[in-house]
Amino acid sequence: MQDSIIAKILLFPFSLIYMLILGIRNLFYDAKLLKSTQFALPVINIGNLAVGGAGKTPHVEYLIRLLNPFLELGVLSRGYKRKSKGFRFVKATDSAELSGDEPKQYAMKFRDVVVAVSESRNTGIPEMLKYNPQIQTIILDDAYQHRSVIPYLNILLTAYAKVYTEDLLLPAGRLREYASASERASRIIVTKCPMEMDEVDRQRLLNLLEPQAHQKVYFSYYKYYTPYYMYNGNARIELSNDREVILLSAIANTQYLEDYLVSKCTVVDTIKFEDHHYFTERDIELLIKIFQQEENRELIIITTEKDATRLHIHNKVLIQKRIPIFILPVEVGFHFDQKEEFDADIKDFLLDFKS
Repeated sequence: MQDSIIAKILLFPFSLIYMLILGIRNLFYDAKLLKSTQFALPVINIGNLAVGGAGKTPHVEYLIRLLNPFLELGVLSRGYKRKSKGFRFVKATDSAELSGDEPKQYAMKFRDVVVAVSESRNTGIPEMLKYNPQIQTIILDDAYQHRSVIPYLNILLTAYAKVYTEDLLLPAGRLREYASASERASRIIVTKCPMEMDEVDRQRLLNLLEPQAHQKVYFSYYKYYTPYYMYNGNARIELSNDREVILLSAIANTQYLEDYLVSKCTVVDTIKFEDHHYFTERDIELLIKIFQQEENRELIIITTEKDATRLHIHNKVLIQKRIPIFILPVEVGFHFDQKEEFDADIKDFLLDFKS
């Protein structure tokens, strides 16, 4: 609906009201009428202006892989759509309902990183440090709009398909803040870029974004790896043109993923739910029914790592019904030989930190 011109026109007055509320809120923060807390350790915030779909989780994981060998890290998230309240540390054994799917994913993949959830970032950070004083750097997951904490490094993500300067405020568009809020970022990453990208395309995006003097812009894409069996991570299966798959997903935007799968195998069906959807018993029954209706006995189901965290509670019935679900791992890559530049940039930024 948001892509319809008529819908945008009808919803635009509500966007103006939303803009007024945002303006007053930001004015209060700028005038220090609302308190922002700065901590005595580097806090890295990574987020986006639009609602979902910018690839935040793989970029958080990239930062963890980059910094974990050198620093004691903590990751703090609100735990979107979790069914618990308040501050809590996240365990790898938690259910996604208890901790949120993304925090559970971080805890499962990075066992030596302290992961916590809290609706309030400025109270969550002291709680993390109270029980883990060894933490040297904290990554805030999706806190760009939460100005109660002043980050040392503010990284803003924007998706290649629709950068924030080409979008509108909610509800007419997908922006949670107006585009000028990008000024708070010191690093901007254009995410989900095509696998092949030239200098002309790069310049086009830079012209759209018009970065300021204090901002560096990077261009990232996804690198997908061999899918692994959801019930046994050591079992893997190669994708090929004659491999038929069903895509099961509950993420914000599947187009990038679908394009990749279509280029690697034969997608016979896609089953989509809204972002962060918790799979119900009825959903699983539908999945089993769709799978069993297919005649190809070598058919497999492909899902994402984030979706898998919400599927785990149904493992017993899925295994019993012999439903072959494979998880497609993904990591971030950088165009224009920017990987080494980005890595050095982040490390140098942290080395310059003075409490």
